[in-house]
Amino acid sequence: MKVMLLLFLAYILGSIPSGVWVGKLFYNKDIRNFGSGNMGTTNTFRVLGKKAGIIVLIMDIAKGAAATSLPIWFGLDVNPLWFGVLAILGHTFPIFIDFKGGKAVATSAGMLLGYSPTFFIYSASIFVILLFLTSTVSLSSMISAILITISTVVIPLIFPDILAEQNWLLTTLAIIITLFIIYRHRDNIKRIKDGTESRIPFGLKSSKKQDAN
Repeated sequence: MKVMLLLFLAYILGSIPSGVWVGKLFYNKDIRNFGSGNMGTTNTFRVLGKKAGIIVLIMDIAKGAAATSLPIWFGLDVNPLWFGVLAILGHTFPIFIDFKGGKAVATSAGMLLGYSPTFFIYSASIFVILLFLTSTVSLSSMISAILITISTVVIPLIFPDILAEQNWLLTTLAIIITLFIIYRHRDNIKRIKDGTESRIPFGLKSSKKQDAN
């Protein structure tokens, strides 16, 4: 019974629509009506600015990490990744806003943070490097997901200090989440192909450099 209640709590944590609530409470804006229409971190940065974007990023990572940590905090002998999955489902299908949520990239990162802080730092480094090279959040997110999935198999064999042991549940979930992230970015993929995808003011191909040209 306790496991079921905590799994439901993990879903509720994931359902917290950080971008929507921050926008409505502090900016009197529903970010779903602006920019890409997405409730996630990237659109928050685009619509509400850097300060709000950072707050929403932290909140989305934190809810994934907190949900994943629930069985540890309550002393349950259950793989914490299952609780992270419920948080991801909550973010994607949030009960608070008609089950229409975001792409779950930051919440998935939070699941990694709750499961293995070292592997989270490694994964975050991959994303930041790719973001610097591409200046495109969507492309960096998809490539990062693929590389992180491969890493769940390779890293325990080569660098056990980063990820101590092979966990096939982690690898299986990483594959599913990667496919889901790519699917949720299908409109972005079209814009990338057309050369119309938005770029951020950071990195080698930043929007600032693009405007300067």
